[in-house]
Amino acid sequence: MFFPFETMPDHSRVWIYQSNRVLTSAETELLSSGLKELCEQWSAHGTPLHTSFTISQQQFVIMMVDEQQHGASGCSIDGSVRYLKSLQGSLSLNFFDRSHIAFLKNGKIVLHDLKELKSLFESKTLTAETVTFNNLVTTKAEWMSQWQVPVINSWLSSYLPKTAVEG
Repeated sequence: MFFPFETMPDHSRVWIYQSNRVLTSAETELLSSGLKELCEQWSAHGTPLHTSFTISQQQFVIMMVDEQQHGASGCSIDGSVRYLKSLQGSLSLNFFDRSHIAFLKNGKIVLHDLKELKSLFESKTLTAETVTFNNLVTTKAEWMSQWQVPVINSWLSSYLPKTAVEG
């Protein structure tokens, strides 16, 4: 069962899927329509789940389940993954490339390859204060407070030069 995103409780479990590029308005509409239909039908072992989603900054799909109502099973989670994978080819999108990390630079989302991070920090292209997206958050409350954070407060802090961490 689909519920408006803002009405979902803070303890709701979230999954974040980052696109490899900004979605067009038409893609956002298509994705929203399909995700709403998926949420309406999303169930675990025959029990309807309390679900929602949002598309944030035209680049992130945030799926949500209130697991206090009923927990999402592996099979039910696989269904949402299958839906997103089904769109990848037709829309030339990739929601599952974990080798690119999103940063907010000058009000725009920029993706950088994980392999390049050390040199980007050393050259000060990225700094300890650059905002990154912590796609590892697991609840709506965490998503609201810890999703967009400075690198220094994220798992990426290990890529910072020692002087940036100490200073």
